Parts: sequence; structure tokens; C-alpha cells
Amino acid sequence: MSLVITGASGQLGRRAADLLLEQHDPSDVVLLTRNPDGLADFAARGADVRRADFGDPASLPAAFAGATRVLLISTDVVGERVEGHSAAIDAAVAAGASLIAYTSIPNPAPSNPAAVVPDHAATEQALRDSGAGWTFLRNALYSEYRIPEFQGAAASGTFAYNSGDGASAYVSREDCAAAAVAVLLGGDEHAGKAYDITGAESFTGAQLAELYASVSGRPVAAAPVDDAAFVAGLEAHGIPAPAAQLIASFGRAIREGQLNQVSTAVQDLTGRAPVALRDVLAAA
Repeated sequence: MSLVITGASGQLGRRAADLLLEQHDPSDVVLLTRNPDGLADFAARGADVRRADFGDPASLPAAFAGATRVLLISTDVVGERVEGHSAAIDAAVAAGASLIAYTSIPNPAPSNPAAVVPDHAATEQALRDSGAGWTFLRNALYSEYRIPEFQGAAASGTFAYNSGDGASAYVSREDCAAAAVAVLLGGDEHAGKAYDITGAESFTGAQLAELYASVSGRPVAAAPVDDAAFVAGLEAHGIPAPAAQLIASFGRAIREGQLNQVSTAVQDLTGRAPVALRDVLAAA
């Protein structure tokens, strides 16, 4: 059996690889990355580290050779990643993979205005059409992404957000990695299933402001704003316009109730409760 993790040099990929090596024979673990030298520590633990570049399809047949189950971690080139994902899927299927688990987003439907949705929806469809078993790991927004806004809110005393009264159950990267590894190890029992990987508790913007105040010990005022003002604020703090629009799209999605899922998938897959957002912030 060959268990493959793509994007293994990234934060999620590295943690998933670490957890997998703790639970399974390293000789069965294949880690794919554009920069194999960056995973020398995992190679020293017995994993097979291979070069794979989704933008270079010629590199993929050898990378996926012998694959049994694959964790396909979505790449970070938003709006330009479907072709690379599809090439990886084709290579995994050609190698004989029986299961491909993909890191997606909750509710990748046309009604969801989050800017990443089209990429995820297209990749999910490519997996449905591939002939291989598939599992969708629809990861909620990362708790770790709240850390900079938490620190900024604690420093300024104000938390500006464009999510209105909408709520979302942020999830730690640790939980996403643990859930993904559980699916890799569980195999075919997860085929044809979509899991919303979320925290156990959802938060509105106002509740985040309260949490940020509680964790920091400083007053934090909730400041709801519209999309235009939110984008302008991000740009004023040095965020490039495309990135600011992307971030704002998540707030709109929350405001419109598109990212309000709260599931027990982390507990069900890993046997433990999700890491609380408070704990992620406190550790930072």
C-alpha cells in the first residue's frame, strides 16, 4: 500500500505527513513536493520523497507511481489551479489509486460567493468523473487565519468585519491534518463521502470581538462594515487589492449563510474533539 500526500512542504501537508508517519509504516508513505530538499527530515524518517509539480505534467507519472490512496491538497494559485489539480488526478488514477481525498471548502455551490469556490467545485467534479473513489474534505476557514486579525484587534481596540450577523465554525489546521490522515488510513470506507471539517462552535463577528477581548485582556469593539469599506481598510494596511477582494469574499459568504456549517466530522474521524478557537489564539 502506498499512501501519498501532495503539497507535503506546505503547512497542512507537513503536519499531515508528520501525523501519518506517527501512525503508519514510513515505507508506505510517499510525499510529493516541488522541492524535495525541503522534506529531507521526512526522508530521514523513512518516507519516500518525490518531486511533483502540478504545472509540469511530465513530472507526475513517476511521482504517483504505485499510489493506492492519495491526499490531494489544493494548491494556492486561486483561479488557476484546476488544470494542475486535474493533471494530478489523472496521474493518480493512471497509477491505480483507489481513493483520492481532496481538501475543498464547505458548500462549493454557485450560491457561495467565496472566491475560491469555482476552483473547488471544478476539482470536485473532476474527481467524480475520474472513476476513482473520492472523499471531499471540506475544510472550514482556518482558525490560524484569525491570529493576525486577533492581534490587530487587540492592538487597535477595534475589530472591523464584513460578515454581518453571519457565523462560521473556524477549524484548526491540526484538525484538518488529523481528519485527512484518518481518511487516508481508513481507506475505502470513506469513498463517496463529503465531510465538513469544522470547529465545534460557530462565531459571529461580534462574538469574535468578545473572544479577542477575552483572550487578550484588552477591550475590543465590534465594528461591522460593508464590503467596500472592508476592502479599503485591508488595502490601507498594505494588502494588495486582489488579496483584499479574496478575503472580503469570505466575509460575504459568511454574511450570506454560506459558511455556517457545524459538524461532528473531526470528532467522528479522529476520536477527539476539535481544537477550540480560543486555544489557537491563546497559543499565539
